[in-house]
Amino acid sequence: MDYRNLNDQEIVRRQKMEDLRAKGIDPFGSAFKRTATSKSLKDDYDQYSKEELLEMNIKASIAGRIMTKRGKGKTGFMHIQDRYGQFQVYCRSDSLSELEYKLFKKADLGDIVGIEGELIRTDMGELTLKASKYTHLCKALRPLPEKFHGLQDKEEARRRRYVDLIVNEESRRIAFLRPQIIRTFQRFFDSKGFVEVETPILQPILGGANARPFITRHNALDMDFYLRIATELPLKRLIVGGMEAVYEVGRLFRNEGMDSTHNPEFTTVEAYLAYSDMEGMMDLVEECFCYLCDEVLKSRTFEYQGNILDFEKPFKRIHMVDAINEQIDVNFFEVATEEEALKLAKEYDLNIENHQKAFGHIVNLFFEKYVEQTLIQPTFIYGHPLEISPLAKKSSDPRFTERFELFINKKEYANAFTELNDPIDQHERFLNQLKEKELGNDEATDMDYDYIEALEYGLPPTGGLGIGIDRTVMLLTQTDSIRDVLLFPHMRHSNKERND
Repeated sequence: MDYRNLNDQEIVRRQKMEDLRAKGIDPFGSAFKRTATSKSLKDDYDQYSKEELLEMNIKASIAGRIMTKRGKGKTGFMHIQDRYGQFQVYCRSDSLSELEYKLFKKADLGDIVGIEGELIRTDMGELTLKASKYTHLCKALRPLPEKFHGLQDKEEARRRRYVDLIVNEESRRIAFLRPQIIRTFQRFFDSKGFVEVETPILQPILGGANARPFITRHNALDMDFYLRIATELPLKRLIVGGMEAVYEVGRLFRNEGMDSTHNPEFTTVEAYLAYSDMEGMMDLVEECFCYLCDEVLKSRTFEYQGNILDFEKPFKRIHMVDAINEQIDVNFFEVATEEEALKLAKEYDLNIENHQKAFGHIVNLFFEKYVEQTLIQPTFIYGHPLEISPLAKKSSDPRFTERFELFINKKEYANAFTELNDPIDQHERFLNQLKEKELGNDEATDMDYDYIEALEYGLPPTGGLGIGIDRTVMLLTQTDSIRDVLLFPHMRHSNKERND
């Protein structure tokens, strides 16, 4: 940061900082004891009249950032903002010391102050704290964005989230609602008898999903590690160990593209339940989303991105092949060979990569092109092809697996399956993944011999699921971009940063 390039306001604020020091006041303050917040005062006293408040003689201490300030002469008003919102403060020269009133008069928007006083209601009817003591707590050396403009540049708001949270009420709403949604997930799984656990973020073997990883180096062990792309394999090891019902709210890392619903690090909840299967997971996921709607929105019907979504009705459940057949006249149950599938792909002008020539990859490409964009209401798509589901148990048609994804408003929100617990079959699947990697599939998983050994001790029939928390937060807060539900999204360097 080059402090020589200061604008006029920043120079004036630094002069005020020195003036405070000259008066023996630390510009950056010290602890302040609060007895109330903007919310507690409004919750407890908003129902009382001006006369009742005068008779009650309520004393309180609050603290926050100055957001508005007006007045002249011997009286003035300001609004200070704490984590819950804004509260009005009334300052009079005959109620404060001479120094305190001067501090109020010299204060800038953005400064942080502590106020002790009596709760009143003004003639305009606003609940207000009449200051009897004014304490300077922190000098803001930079001005806030203009009141009616704020951070209009979305990219700049995401880079400087701390400023965005100060001036943008919607950003604060989402920031405080996100942890509440995560707690709601935890309450749901806790109520079902699941145990919350933690698994390693650094993993020596790539597995649990198909994705490109971030790679890092552990110097003491002289080993390369991956930042985990899934929590799946460690959690299933715990099922082998007899924990029977476990879940983890965890950060995952995938070295892939970024768009409105993808960030390279993101949060999921994964859960595994012994003696369950894909159907059990469907029931659990549906119940979980209904619980979230009830707890967070108090409604199972709401609008999102122009569509009215209905979580009250039972979620539609349809096989991937049938979903394709609903949109185009192609029935992959009747496609017997890989050659037939490739011929259909050519007829429908699908772009086939070298590692996508297998039957299952072609089915999935048809689904992505013709079905995904039609899935508005909550829909379970099940029966994913074997080639894209290396950890799921085969269905009665061995080309497909007992796996499903939940789609809402054209996007995937959950992924789940009957877990593959046959170690011989799992070994073969890992070998096939290695072959795909040789053909150029950067997202194929590695061979995990320790996981196969764990299966050899016996994994009971198990259902497993994963739900994307960031997308769910977007859904429940009616937010269009994943970057707006993350406090610190990954961003490209700005032009200013490139030039520094």
